[in-house]
Amino acid sequence: MVGSAVWRLLVSRGYTNLIGKSSSELDLKSQGNVDEFLNLEKPDVVINAAARVGGIMANSKFPYNFINENLKIQTNLIDGSLMSGVEKFIFLGSSCIYPKFAKQPIKEEYLLTDSLEPTNEWYAIAKIAGVKSCQAIRSQYNKDFLSLMPTNLYGFHDNFDFESSHVIPALIHKFHKAKSNNDDAVVLWGTGKPKREFLFVDDLADAVVFALENKLSESIYNIGSGKDIKISELAEIIKKIVGYTGKI
Repeated sequence: MVGSAVWRLLVSRGYTNLIGKSSSELDLKSQGNVDEFLNLEKPDVVINAAARVGGIMANSKFPYNFINENLKIQTNLIDGSLMSGVEKFIFLGSSCIYPKFAKQPIKEEYLLTDSLEPTNEWYAIAKIAGVKSCQAIRSQYNKDFLSLMPTNLYGFHDNFDFESSHVIPALIHKFHKAKSNNDDAVVLWGTGKPKREFLFVDDLADAVVFALENKLSESIYNIGSGKDIKISELAEIIKKIVGYTGKI
């Protein structure tokens, strides 16, 4: 979702010397494959939009996969980029790197000030390792390696699978299925009171290209809309748009 959004924007801005690989074309979990690719193509810039991602259910069921695969993907790319002479590396993380009870609004300096949300701490720990790797490279090698932490994303090429999707595509899928089946009610998890901040993926792409085209002074930046919404309010909005008339 993120990679394709960045690619679309780069093409629209006139960039032509682009190299992109899907997971089926290049196994980023293999250091050898990554090194071979980077040494052959010799990119000036690497944008890491690759990760194993998923919602609460997926993170809870496959904690080892989330920490192991993400550590491999990002470490191979970061180290390979350093060794092959890449001048700029943009690492895309997640807002879940911040403490569960971080003060609001969340600031970059709140990283590692308290414990993480238990349901996705495996993914968060991997992403924190990526942030710290980029910080270390900036400090030790004076390379322009930086991290962008997007809030909850939605948009084109989202994942609508019930077990691994995030909240917006999951809600769209649930209400659409209920409408199609003429169900009397849709069951949603939790109280609906927690608030989340959402960002359209093409707006994240704007931030990525801004970071690409400018030398930024800090090593980590939060990327968000600056507005949040209760999950119950979000559900009502999606329910109305889908045209479902049953109960929640």
